[in-house]
Amino acid sequence: MNRAFSRKKDKTWMHTPEALSKHYIPYNAKFLGSTEVEQPKGTEVVRDAVRKLKFARHIKKSEGQKTPKVELQISIYGVKILDPKTKEVQHNCQLHRISFCADDKTDKRIFTFICKDSESNKHLCYVFDSEKCAEEITLTIGQAFDLAYRKFLESGGKDVETRKQIAGLQKRIQELETENTELKNKVQDLENQLRITQVHAPPAGCVTPKSPSTDIFDMVPFSPISPQSSTPTRNGTQPPPVPSRSAEIKRDLFGAEPFDPFSCGAGDFPPDIQSKLDEMQRQRWLVYHILIMIFKAFTIEMYMFVSGVFMLINVDIKAFKVCILYMQFCMSGPFSFLEAYNF
Repeated sequence: MNRAFSRKKDKTWMHTPEALSKHYIPYNAKFLGSTEVEQPKGTEVVRDAVRKLKFARHIKKSEGQKTPKVELQISIYGVKILDPKTKEVQHNCQLHRISFCADDKTDKRIFTFICKDSESNKHLCYVFDSEKCAEEITLTIGQAFDLAYRKFLESGGKDVETRKQIAGLQKRIQELETENTELKNKVQDLENQLRITQVHAPPAGCVTPKSPSTDIFDMVPFSPISPQSSTPTRNGTQPPPVPSRSAEIKRDLFGAEPFDPFSCGAGDFPPDIQSKLDEMQRQRWLVYHILIMIFKAFTIEMYMFVSGVFMLINVDIKAFKVCILYMQFCMSGPFSFLEAYNF
């Protein structure tokens, strides 16, 4: 027991025993931090820890970091250090593990206590800053020690084991709460991923259309009209059958109908294919006119040549006319061929 507890032995305590045994006394303070110490008690040990944590806090303050505020809950079971907003327990120092507690006489705002860590078995010194309640908090912890000791004497030591079991259960509860929070976060992440997958996935029964392949001329191959599916109408009756095409149409080895791009209407093709067909049509008419000009020029040359020959050999005029008519009949063949096939 330290001096802060012993100097109040003959004076009345600040709180009722019920407040500390059945409930807790809350205080607000600034938490400078905790550091490991070599001894479980001692004024010099505490003074060195306070000096060390004050120096570290000044460095953090120069970097723009504020001293965190905490809430202390003091009872006969220990001292809990919580976040004042979320009420999350940051440290749970059981009373039977606290070996020293005192306020700083040179700085009235500072108070400390030394507690043995349950996991590492190291002694840690916790340092706090309170402008008005530093001494009061120290006395409240001393009162909690006094009440806990009286209860220990009344129960014959059984209460200590009970407190240890309760502390173990509280620690297990904290671990389970932490694990539960992690599992909730994982479930939330999985739900978010599932929503994203459902948004991007195509509806049921919908087949994603594939881009049609093109030929060597970068043209989409022509596909005949797809047969209509025999889906029943709303009244449950089957739609009338689609009339079959004429059986006289010739088919190739694979059962496909021959494709004639020039026999289809303009509305049967996409704009890009229709533009290419128009270009082919213009080229066809250009070739047609060039052939006409060549045939006409050839006819004139032949007419001049035959006329000269007949003039030289003094052939009868009737025979000359017969020859001219025969030549015109022979030359009319190509023109009739082009006109017949609409070249």
